Amino acid sequence: MSFLAPLFLLGVAAVAWPILFHLIRRTSRERVTFSSLMFLSPTPPRVTRRSRLENIFLLILRCLVLGLLAFGFARPFMRKPIVAGPDPKTVRQIILLVDTSASMRRQNLWAAARAKAEEVLRKVSPTDRVAVFAFDRQPRTLLSFEQWKTMAVHERIALAIQRLGELTPGWSSTHLGQALTAAAETFEDVPPEEGSAQRQIVVVSDLQEGSHLDGLQGYEWPRGVEIAIEQVKSKKTTNAGLQLVTEIDDAVQATNELGPRIRASNAADSKREEFKVRWAGSSEGTPPLELYIPPGQSRTVAAPPLPATGTNDHLLLLGDDDEFDNTVYYVPPKAEEVRVLYLGNEAEIDHTQPLYYLKRAFQTTRRQAVQLLVRRPDAVWSTNEAAAAHLMIVADPLFDPALQFAREFLAARKTVLIVMKNISVAQTIAQLTGVAGVAAEEVAGERYTMFGEVKFDHPLFAPFADPRFSDFTKIHFWKHRRVVAEQIPGARILARLDNGNPALIESSAGHGSLLVLCAGWQPADSQLALSSKFVPLLYSLLELSGSLKPQRSQFRVDDEISLAATNRAPSITVRKPDGAQVELAAGSRFSQTDLPGVYAIASLPALQVAVNLDPAESKTASLALEELERLGLPLKQEVAKQSSRQAEKKRQHLLATELENQQRLWRWFLLAAFGIVILETLIAGLVTRRATTQVESA
Repeated sequence: MSFLAPLFLLGVAAVAWPILFHLIRRTSRERVTFSSLMFLSPTPPRVTRRSRLENIFLLILRCLVLGLLAFGFARPFMRKPIVAGPDPKTVRQIILLVDTSASMRRQNLWAAARAKAEEVLRKVSPTDRVAVFAFDRQPRTLLSFEQWKTMAVHERIALAIQRLGELTPGWSSTHLGQALTAAAETFEDVPPEEGSAQRQIVVVSDLQEGSHLDGLQGYEWPRGVEIAIEQVKSKKTTNAGLQLVTEIDDAVQATNELGPRIRASNAADSKREEFKVRWAGSSEGTPPLELYIPPGQSRTVAAPPLPATGTNDHLLLLGDDDEFDNTVYYVPPKAEEVRVLYLGNEAEIDHTQPLYYLKRAFQTTRRQAVQLLVRRPDAVWSTNEAAAAHLMIVADPLFDPALQFAREFLAARKTVLIVMKNISVAQTIAQLTGVAGVAAEEVAGERYTMFGEVKFDHPLFAPFADPRFSDFTKIHFWKHRRVVAEQIPGARILARLDNGNPALIESSAGHGSLLVLCAGWQPADSQLALSSKFVPLLYSLLELSGSLKPQRSQFRVDDEISLAATNRAPSITVRKPDGAQVELAAGSRFSQTDLPGVYAIASLPALQVAVNLDPAESKTASLALEELERLGLPLKQEVAKQSSRQAEKKRQHLLATELENQQRLWRWFLLAAFGIVILETLIAGLVTRRATTQVESA
């Protein structure tokens, strides 16, 4: 028998009180002073033979009434056995995902993860199908379904444990979302086993807050797949991390008085607030940078300046419990030298000519240092200068040998810009494009012209495609040159003036690109040099000509390093931080950045790059499982188990309520109690009358 409200059964204990009170006789209230008793100790009343119970049957009836009322209010019911249905899940397909990211290097995490994974493997049945994956930035197969199936039953688990034993955590970031979707797609590629109805992904990870969950939002999970989270936790939950703040490429080059900008962050549950930052290998006399970082906050500061001597290529964060993310490697950025060859008969101080404004447009930044080489068209200059230049700007007619240099420049797939400050340059256009002649005439009047049409889909104007920057109507042209573009082979008009004349023409000459600007940018011709579009347009021209190449010196683990700027050597040797050397062919990309540190690239020119840990790995607080539920993951983890237990408890309570409502045994208990009360009343009345009769007859 079960009870819906079992606490009412405590009312049965009330039966003891009337019995106890009935047995205890009160002491007499009348007190008589007697001298001989004053030396005796008082004693409580005791149950003696004379304190025997009278009318025991009545007492039993009254106690029985109390007991029946307690049972009735407890709402008893009889449980019915539930017949369990047959379980069709006789064969399971399980994918075991083991986290090998950098955050798993903390303290005891990797040993705990291996123990968890082995526990999962030992619980599988001989009919189950298991695949084992390791994941960090990319998932990797350790044991596939096919290998598991083809092996003997007694060898499967041992081989899987052996493969896990060969693993160690690396330095990559945690891409949990990519690993989960890859595992789900593996189920799609594997046909289900006969009789199987359950597909499960078991994730063994520290489930850190910095895990990348890309691709999970809106992902449609295959039917029947559930995810079980086996989380491992570190003994020490506190952690602080150090990272390098990316410098702005176009910022003015900084001096050596300050070091690079760094960001130090402290965990929310940390008990430490004071840290120090110093260069590794710095002398004892160099004071470290002291940082006060409250828990849950971060600080962005300038690191101490680079010491002048010694091998100081990394910064250390001191005072933290976990050291895996306390080192930042740094290589000072080196500005790329970009050479622009200008051919014109102008003086650099003549503010009425284009050269004056071009000289002041380029500034040295962290990204590049533009060197403007000014040569007269009829001067004798070295061919090496033309070969080393990245862009040629022609402002006056060319004659041999400068004309031949320009042809070779175009044949080398480079870019030549012709600025038509007068119509005499049209002859050079014809000579470079190989036509008999190009007609050009001066156009000037009382009314100014402006840009009427711009091809924003062209790479030269693509940076201005945003509506915030696409307004060119404020640039007025006082005069320009009308060029018949149809006379230029393969001409494409990139911009027109509002009177319909071409403003900028592009043509392929040789293997290079020939651009013709039909006006000068000096104030006598236009407002172009004084507008805010002038400098961005010149840098866009440098990018179009291939002069500006990305020269990053800071990378993250697993990033690819482009070696295009160092491929002038026939082969390239890259020395990794652990001393290993990798030989690469010219033009290839280096992708083995699996270790943090400084990579030395032996090429022309020699290059060094720094590779650091993903800053997200420093976010070691546990990821809220509610976040995974919000992303729609079919979870089967602790929260789900708890919710399942609560749901089962609620279901059992509803089932008991329904049974109790159907049976309503409490009515019988109350009815019996009512009958006993009537019986007790009759018997008590009979006993009372008998006692009264005896007293009257006495």
